[in-house]
Amino acid sequence: QVQLVESGGGSVQAGGSLRLTCTVSGYYNRNFCMAWFRQLPGHKRAGVAIIDSDGLTNYADSVKGRFTISQDNAKKTLYLQMNNLKPEDSAIYYCAAEAELELGGTYCIRHLDNYTYWGQGTQVTVSS
Repeated sequence: QVQLVESGGGSVQAGGSLRLTCTVSGYYNRNFCMAWFRQLPGHKRAGVAIIDSDGLTNYADSVKGRFTISQDNAKKTLYLQMNNLKPEDSAIYYCAAEAELELGGTYCIRHLDNYTYWGQGTQVTVSS
């Protein structure tokens, strides 16, 4: 089992920044897909940023150039740096993980709808 705990959410004005942190515990090694999702009221949870075990990243078009996903494997921590925040970024943000069964490819993206492990979520509110 893998346990994920998010922190760092809060309220900020448009144009501001926040950094989300996801602490990983339990059975975990480097061969995991890690991702941030967000869910707006009345909408399905959507992937925001992904990082695979090789450190390759992928972003939703709506956050490219503003958000950065990174991880510290030694600390078992995942981060999401969010800059130039907009009101439409307001959502509950979730950290998620999935064992990367095929290395060096697009596994983490192709299986984005099937991530197994989830945190409890952290609220981000951006006011105009």
